[in-house]
Amino acid sequence: MLYYASPRVMKHLILTLVSYVFYGWWNPWFTLLMLGSTIIDYGCGKMITAEGASHKKRKTGMLISVFMNLGVLAFFKYTTFFAGNVSGLSEMLGMGTAELPEFFYNIVLPVGISFYTFQSMSYSIDLYRGHAVPARNFIDFACYVSMFPQLVAGPIVRYGSVADQLRQRDHTLPGFVEGFTRFNFGFAKKIILANPVGNIADACFGAGEGVLNTPMAWVGVMAYAFQIYFDFSAYSDMAIGLGRMFGFRFPENFDSPYKSKSITEFWRRWHISLSSFLRDYLYIPLGGNRKGEARTYINLMLVMLIGGLWHGSQWTFIAWGAIHGGMLALERLMGKKSWFGKMPGQLRVVITFGVVLITWVFFRAETFEVATHYLGSMFGFGGDAPAADLLQATQIRPATIFYLVLCSVVTWFMPHTAKFLEKTSGWKIALSLILLAVSVRLLYTQGANPFLYFQF
Repeated sequence: MLYYASPRVMKHLILTLVSYVFYGWWNPWFTLLMLGSTIIDYGCGKMITAEGASHKKRKTGMLISVFMNLGVLAFFKYTTFFAGNVSGLSEMLGMGTAELPEFFYNIVLPVGISFYTFQSMSYSIDLYRGHAVPARNFIDFACYVSMFPQLVAGPIVRYGSVADQLRQRDHTLPGFVEGFTRFNFGFAKKIILANPVGNIADACFGAGEGVLNTPMAWVGVMAYAFQIYFDFSAYSDMAIGLGRMFGFRFPENFDSPYKSKSITEFWRRWHISLSSFLRDYLYIPLGGNRKGEARTYINLMLVMLIGGLWHGSQWTFIAWGAIHGGMLALERLMGKKSWFGKMPGQLRVVITFGVVLITWVFFRAETFEVATHYLGSMFGFGGDAPAADLLQATQIRPATIFYLVLCSVVTWFMPHTAKFLEKTSGWKIALSLILLAVSVRLLYTQGANPFLYFQF
């Protein structure tokens, strides 16, 4: 209420303070890191847009921003990964355990750092490219970087896409209702869909070696596919809805990705803000498809490897990115007129979803050993332990079947949330209120409710 009652000149300050309180709730010290990043990038923006600034000075300002943000991200996200691999390599070469300082193994990852560093960095890049105008003042820019609706799990909002909104936007009752309705649908996706199938996925991925038979392995990975989709798209819906309530229009982040007929199409529909960010700020600057076929395949692989590494400091994430990169290159090599491109559309959807399921195993598994055992179970090389029948008996229940069928119907036979709510009518608002009430009731029976993408 304070935000809406305050004069326009105070709204960004209030939103910034609330966002810092929200972010500091996990660890107050991390707010200093975000504040430092904000100050440096704002200063770089001043350097880039200074009157009469030379091209060299403008480029220097942009590079300082890029290297600072990537350096901070690399330190917090990959130092422990690097230390662990140094130790492992040392032992493999027979040199004994590498004696690295204990500090390298105890770095705490700030929540949402992958998202806000990308956003903050986009300010300097957009200014350097001439795709945006500089922020009017430091508070406006701090509001953009710290905005709590999408701070910790996206979507990645590039500065150029909201620069005009930071300068001028409308606060209307229809806009508020539209945002509130979108939030309610997102909240329902999280509580009613993502959490129940998440329990199924956890049981299957947590099963010991030999305990997982082939049917349960496929059930588990399908449950995880639904969990991560509905979990992440739910947060995006809530972020977009909250942003709309504050007068902002954030970009869409999902477009029914499991309806894709190829991996190339999948990446146009899944985590759109990340894939477009990597395309515009990495793939195209590397040369895109303008420097020959071989270079194009290398660029695709490199971008997807970095995309995998962005998600986490584990080799399994890199493998996940590598498989997707390889598939993108293979589809480009085959072309639209290949045997795969001539298949019926529904069959291509099934095959593409099957490939995505296999890659999700690497995304979900903590180690290659776990991923290998799980994939073995999916293809008939597991489930020989007596406990395998017990796991199947405890998991294949009417509730499990109900949730998997419900998720399938929503995934393949309903439009995505943005399209469904394209025109907010009275019955949709009423339905959102019913879903909110049901979700709040279920929330108190489910225990912990973490968003998966908080960890990335």
